Amino acid sequence: MADVQATLQELGIASHWIEARRLVAHCEPPSLVVAHTGLAGREFLLTPQAAAAWWAMQQQARADQITLALVSAFRSVARQREIVLEKLGQGLPIDTVLQSVAPPGFSEHHTGRAIDIGTSEDCALEEVFEDTPAYQWLTLHAADFGFHMSYPRDNPCGFVFEPWHWCYHEGRV
Repeated sequence: MADVQATLQELGIASHWIEARRLVAHCEPPSLVVAHTGLAGREFLLTPQAAAAWWAMQQQARADQITLALVSAFRSVARQREIVLEKLGQGLPIDTVLQSVAPPGFSEHHTGRAIDIGTSEDCALEEVFEDTPAYQWLTLHAADFGFHMSYPRDNPCGFVFEPWHWCYHEGRV
């Protein structure tokens, strides 16, 4: 956690900000498997349990004529730092960046259980995903597979509404 604290300090993220947003630190898992390989050969990694739940959920959605596509899965603390630095490099202030990107060490993606879901439609990682049949299907069925939307409107963590971001919770099916 000392590395995370140093990274937060480097990025100008005060500990009181983390506490005020009630963010939870997330560790990287000991084991990951390839849940999907994208067209460009990019591997999407998840814990074995989350991958199995994802495959089952995707299969049922397909049977229901719904397309679910992985847009993002496991993300290391180091990669999260890079994402924040990229946004800062675009001239965005840290407060703006942290409305849509969790600080390094505090992203559910570090757990290997969080996924960002898209469709064949061009609305990945945009609020308009809420208007897709895929989102409607997820709201009705994702919990059956252990997935729950992490950041609904007005969530206590202060993140923007992310209808595409779902996290697998073992034992909460």
